[in-house]
Amino acid sequence: MIKTLLRYVREYKTVSLLTPLFTALEVLMETLIPFITAQLIDKGIEAGNVQQVYFYGALMLLLAFLSLLFGVLAGRYAAAASAGFAANLREGMYENIQTFSFSNIDKFSTAGLITRMTTDVTNVQMAYQMMMRIAVRSPLMLVSSLFMSLMINVELSMIFLVAMVFLAIVLMLIISKTTKIFDKVFAQYDDLNAAVQENVSAIRVVKAFVREKHEDEKFGKASGRLYDLSVKAESLLAFNNPVMILTVSSCILGLSWLGAQNVVIGNLTTGELTSMFTYVMGILMSLMMLSMVFVMLTMSAASGKRIAEVLDEKADLADPEKPDTDIPDGRIDFNHVSFSYKHGSGEETLHDIDLHIRSGETIGVIGGTGCGKSTVANLISRLYDVDEGSVCVGGKDVRTYDMEVLRNQVAVVLQKNVLFSGTILDNLRWGKEDATEEECIEVCRQACADEFIETFPDKYNTWIEQGGTNVSGGQRQRLCIARALLKKPKVLILDDSTSAVDTATDAKIRDSFAKKIPGTTKLIIAQRISSVEDADRILVLDEGRINGFDTHEQLLKTNDIYREIYETQVKGGGDFDHHPTAAAAQA
Repeated sequence: MIKTLLRYVREYKTVSLLTPLFTALEVLMETLIPFITAQLIDKGIEAGNVQQVYFYGALMLLLAFLSLLFGVLAGRYAAAASAGFAANLREGMYENIQTFSFSNIDKFSTAGLITRMTTDVTNVQMAYQMMMRIAVRSPLMLVSSLFMSLMINVELSMIFLVAMVFLAIVLMLIISKTTKIFDKVFAQYDDLNAAVQENVSAIRVVKAFVREKHEDEKFGKASGRLYDLSVKAESLLAFNNPVMILTVSSCILGLSWLGAQNVVIGNLTTGELTSMFTYVMGILMSLMMLSMVFVMLTMSAASGKRIAEVLDEKADLADPEKPDTDIPDGRIDFNHVSFSYKHGSGEETLHDIDLHIRSGETIGVIGGTGCGKSTVANLISRLYDVDEGSVCVGGKDVRTYDMEVLRNQVAVVLQKNVLFSGTILDNLRWGKEDATEEECIEVCRQACADEFIETFPDKYNTWIEQGGTNVSGGQRQRLCIARALLKKPKVLILDDSTSAVDTATDAKIRDSFAKKIPGTTKLIIAQRISSVEDADRILVLDEGRINGFDTHEQLLKTNDIYREIYETQVKGGGDFDHHPTAAAAQA
């Protein structure tokens, strides 16, 4: 974990090294000040030597100024190094997340990734800053103060050693108990963030079903669990301060009692006793700061582990050593493909799919929910890799292609596509970054999106809110289809992406495809028979297997499931997924 995290210090190595250097110089100056104070009292004030008072007084001012200067520099460099380190960690996680396949993303919840990039990185940033400053300053101050104390009086210095051993034992007991609790605390943060994210993203549904109270209770439970764990951890950490105060008070009393006796019998001067008091405070303050460092490290260890998990995660899908960048045409072949989302679980989503589609064909895909329609689309664009068999595009296994090239040539439009905040043109240019306005207008005509865009006052410069909340579901889908068409793909997959448009517009879109992009292979995944009946061939899936693959007319004659879907929708006006007989056929 530590090795993984330290890789991201990178350009901040220099300031990370300068921080402990200036901290050490700051400690040196502070350590010398009590020694000079003792000289000023013994050789100046008590001896009545004014020149010595001026000399040691000026020396103390110089040391204090240097200590201040070194402290300011150390603080400045520590802030720069820790903030830069945190920025690198966030960028590193974000960049690595972009390489994840869907199966990688499935391992981390969205809320968990957000917590790692915010709360966890902040904890590690604070710990890193404390390690450069306090974790360097405190041991140096402790050792140097103890050394100076031993030089003044060995017997009195034993008080400090006993205190150090006692505090070390107490700290180790506290840390050993709290480390496991903090692991659970940060996992609970994920659940809390997930509750908030789910509620906000589905706020319309929550209000439509009047479930605000239920959501409040659910959030309250998650918050309550976090509260209980936090109280448990903080209750243990709360022992730190009382133990520290007890130790400090005991040391001061012991030093006062024994120190006064030594002054009376002449073994210790007044100046030396004064500096001993300063050194004991320096030692005990160092121990207190070290205890804070240990507490912070305990918290950040859990955070660092979670960050390292994201940074070390390797994408399941990778380009081959010499990727193919030429996709000849839009042929699609499934060669005895089997696939499961949880590899090796035995729960296959697709079973022995053997399917061959010619370039330029329009293929309809229909079947009940969970039959594997979307999985077929995911495998063609290589969002997942097959367990058995092979998926080929243009006559070549998709695993031989450069993934960027493949996904540019296999455009997928999902039922729930996302629009980003920006103008309509900005969103369209996700398909082609340098597309001209004329190109954007042309693909919008093909997707029948120009009809509503022209009604907007700002037309193609109309601002789209985040998630496309200021346009309807059907308008969103048509904009997403247009965005995909800008790629000029060899394969276009519409994954139930006309479900929110009326049947007349759906027919116009399909007619436009037939005329404008006849050479593009088109897969239309749908629930409505009307969306696929004009396709060259129609694939009927049932429980991850091919149940039929033929023209509309032939399937009506030979395929029971397809015929029942047709009769249900055309005669009954119902929906396949809710028809009892059809549902039984799925099972």
